Amino acid sequence: MPAPTAPQRFGDLEPSKWPGERLGLPAEGQRSVGRIGRRFAAIAIDWAIATLISLLFPQGPATSFITLGIFGLMQILFIPTIGGSIGHRIMGLRVVPLTGGWIGAWRPVVRTVLLLLVIPVLVWDSDQRGFHDKIAGTVLIRA
Repeated sequence: MPAPTAPQRFGDLEPSKWPGERLGLPAEGQRSVGRIGRRFAAIAIDWAIATLISLLFPQGPATSFITLGIFGLMQILFIPTIGGSIGHRIMGLRVVPLTGGWIGAWRPVVRTVLLLLVIPVLVWDSDQRGFHDKIAGTVLIRA
């Protein structure tokens, strides 16, 4: 009978050869993890759209919060309906659950709340998944 092995510690994990390898995703092309350039471009597109929409509201001290709210609402509405935000789709990206199937209603809400806090987005793992994606059980892939 083989000796029991000790639980694996965080530092004992072997580095991935590419982002998404441990998730069973390809190194490049369709269904590979969306890379940083596409992510930044997608968020810039979404923020620009939210800013343009917020210009329809009276301008004042709350304008930045209106823009933030519109940005968040766009994420929550479009991720479950079209597979990602408008920026994601323009940049050829999709948000999918790790378990497969439909993303549901709660994942976009959790992911967006954490995205709006900004800090979780800056914490990444070796699969280039932000903390907001890890908590929501999602991954941003190339469509």
